[in-house]
Amino acid sequence: MNTTAAFYPVGTPGQSWGTPERAQWLARQTVQRSYADEVVSKINALRGRFDVSQHGELDYPGGPYPLFAIRSRNWDDALPVMLVTGGVHGYETSGVQGALQFVDRHADDYAGRCNLLVAPCVSPWGYERIQRWNAMALDPNRSFVTNSPAQESAALMALVAPLKGHFLMHIDLHETTDSDESEFRPALAARDGLPFEPGGIPDGFYLCADSLNPQPAFQQAVNAEVAKVTHIAPADAQGQIIGSPVVAQGVIEYPLKALGLCASITGARYTTTTEVYPDSPRATPQQCNDAQVAAVRGGLDYALAHR
Repeated sequence: MNTTAAFYPVGTPGQSWGTPERAQWLARQTVQRSYADEVVSKINALRGRFDVSQHGELDYPGGPYPLFAIRSRNWDDALPVMLVTGGVHGYETSGVQGALQFVDRHADDYAGRCNLLVAPCVSPWGYERIQRWNAMALDPNRSFVTNSPAQESAALMALVAPLKGHFLMHIDLHETTDSDESEFRPALAARDGLPFEPGGIPDGFYLCADSLNPQPAFQQAVNAEVAKVTHIAPADAQGQIIGSPVVAQGVIEYPLKALGLCASITGARYTTTTEVYPDSPRATPQQCNDAQVAAVRGGLDYALAHR
């Protein structure tokens, strides 16, 4: 299956999708879990300790989906702002639940030291359907661009825009799963009319840094905390992770802004994207959540110590 995407059940090999194919793809998507029960209820439970606001609403089938942000109480403009985002694609269970776990168990530890802004589930439509794309068959994590075509991405950019210049750190919590190879990459090839080239899924945690602002000591500080919880992904035989050279243990680099990735939106000094591997036989769902929390704490502690 390395020369054609013919096996993907939507579209014609070699032809990019039009409106009919996108509608066919959309009809295949089914709700598999509840944003209201698994996410919004937990956000509401935090209202007594943190400021919660709605900054948008997705107008998609099955919606509307309100978008929420959690902020430190007693916000102090003299302090740096730290952004934590989860569920940018939607399917990252530990990204969403890890962000919420961090707020519940650890955010109070940073009171008076920084302002925390947490968007725990950027793409609730994708969260419910365990999808990497939104309802328009667009990848939100390639859509953080001017005049974004993705509602989720545009809403998050509007949320952070008033705070530009105040961000010290942004950590974006993601997952890489077996379904990337079995479903999402074949779908991408089919959508764009390209051949599907099989790849591999790294077993373990890794980070994607900004190639234009890599901050290697920051990345290593994050991984050092995560390594206390779960294993760091090794490089493959080519010295790569998902096709990118490994620049340090468990670290690859992308040009974040050029690719329209979420971690590019703040201009913060310290930025990274986490990647947890929930399908590993060596990791439990709770370990995956704990790894995301460890990453956030490791990043915050380093950033605050190196202002």
